[in-house]
Amino acid sequence: MQEFLQHTLNGLSFGSIYALVALGYTMVYGILSMINFAHSEIYMMGAFVTFYMARFMGMETPSPINFTLGVLAGALGAGIIGYFVEKFAYKPLRNSPKMNVLITAIGVSILFQFGGQIIFGADPKRFPNLIEDEVLFYIAEIPVHLIDILIYVVSFVSLGILSFIIYRTQPGRAMRAVSTRPDMTPLMGINNNKIISTTFIIGSALAGVAAVLVSIKYPKIDPMMGVKIGTSSFVAAVFGGIGSLHGAVIGGFLLGVGEYYLIGYGASTYKDALSFLILIIVLLYKPTGLFGTTRKEKI
Repeated sequence: MQEFLQHTLNGLSFGSIYALVALGYTMVYGILSMINFAHSEIYMMGAFVTFYMARFMGMETPSPINFTLGVLAGALGAGIIGYFVEKFAYKPLRNSPKMNVLITAIGVSILFQFGGQIIFGADPKRFPNLIEDEVLFYIAEIPVHLIDILIYVVSFVSLGILSFIIYRTQPGRAMRAVSTRPDMTPLMGINNNKIISTTFIIGSALAGVAAVLVSIKYPKIDPMMGVKIGTSSFVAAVFGGIGSLHGAVIGGFLLGVGEYYLIGYGASTYKDALSFLILIIVLLYKPTGLFGTTRKEKI
């Protein structure tokens, strides 16, 4: 029972990371009906923004202030990068066939991966220690570390802020309107381009937050760090129902817990295969995912 609880806590911790990144995929799909395959590289860029900011500002001493600044820098940097990716890569193709947009998204992803290796170097870099990890308390003799609590807290606060924006603010209502009837929203005075850019910024900022949290827990970053996280988070979004916010969150938690159960019970070799197995099963038997809905399109 103690071992089971340990794997569950670890899985929920990493599942919250998957949820943050998956929200970026599902938000963009909900607005544009496209998959932003460059989202995992925006995640990676968020970690590097914090890495270089910490070096530039000399943030060598672990402290709550440095941790907060690091998370905010990752969110801001990733949000800005997401905005420019949408503006220069996707916006010119807004009325093009979806295949053109898909190819462009894959091209942007590859550009960031190999461009990052040229600019940052291919060798892994040690992420700065922004906060000192320590054991806070025990649950059934299982140590609970500070960084795990911070991951839970920051993730749930971020999810709460996103929920408030989507359901309680004017831009959020505009996002939901654009995702439902983009052809009608201009008649109501909604600027579709502005709403789409806002969606990219918010989704990318969440990925930046996730990148900093992961980099603090596992302090090694490199230009290819977003590939595994991006794949798993995309599967989490599809599993929960692509386009559904709460589906992305639940899918992220379920996938994270499932992976850690495999690791803990002797099947760690198949951990990476779990994502693809779930994707195949969902596409075969329930393409809309757990909470997705079927869309009707006029041809």
